[in-house]
Amino acid sequence: MNKILSIIVVLSLFSCSNSKIEKKGFQVREILEGEEGEKIVGLPIDSLALETKPRNILLTKKSGHRLTPIFKVNYHKKTGKPFTGSNDFHSSYWGYSAEDGNNWNNNFMPGFEAVYGYNFVNISHFNNQTKEANLFFEKPVLIKTLYFPAFSKDTLNYQPIARNFYMVSTYDEDTDHDGFISAKDLRRFYYFNMNAKDKKELIPKNYSVMSSEYDPENDFMYVFARLDQNQNGKMEYLEPTHVFWIDLKNPDNRGVQYDGK
Repeated sequence: MNKILSIIVVLSLFSCSNSKIEKKGFQVREILEGEEGEKIVGLPIDSLALETKPRNILLTKKSGHRLTPIFKVNYHKKTGKPFTGSNDFHSSYWGYSAEDGNNWNNNFMPGFEAVYGYNFVNISHFNNQTKEANLFFEKPVLIKTLYFPAFSKDTLNYQPIARNFYMVSTYDEDTDHDGFISAKDLRRFYYFNMNAKDKKELIPKNYSVMSSEYDPENDFMYVFARLDQNQNGKMEYLEPTHVFWIDLKNPDNRGVQYDGK
């Protein structure tokens, strides 16, 4: 008997959860102090100069497409020594078996690897055929999770499965107007094609992504997101949680699963 298996994936994992740098993010607006010492958030910083470094190469299912994660260079306050984050992978050990035709090779979902890291701020895409490189984002963002076509030979319900797009969960705007892009802002969710172009919103911008579940029977991803009901740019507990569905066979096919009605 076929069963619909839900693989619950918490998207709020952090590799350095106790770090003040991660909570602070990086500055994108001028921050001044008033006469009484209060913080005043001023104009946007026109030339945001972040020191960054690449760390490794991610192999996608498509041999002509390779990705390079880019990390912010940080400095220890006491020693002054630089350090950067590194990649870590979300894995799933639930709900698959070669015997029932589902071999995900411990990937996050069949056909998708999912990578995250400390102060992960951009992704470089390289096309081996045209020898051209391009960035996913024009300006630095704080990337929560990058989903990319898995290099392994995955199967779903006995069928080989290969993805041809990317998904990125990210903080890309100072939505709470505190002068920083950080985990306190609304988290967005985007689609990119294999050339890291044709960017689309998978979840409306007035929501903040919280978590997801996977449905292997339909090959759907269910995304739980909180509505910024009072429009203050923050994710708050008492605001309503809605559920969106995304058809991973065709992410243009998506909609609302639950909105409280």
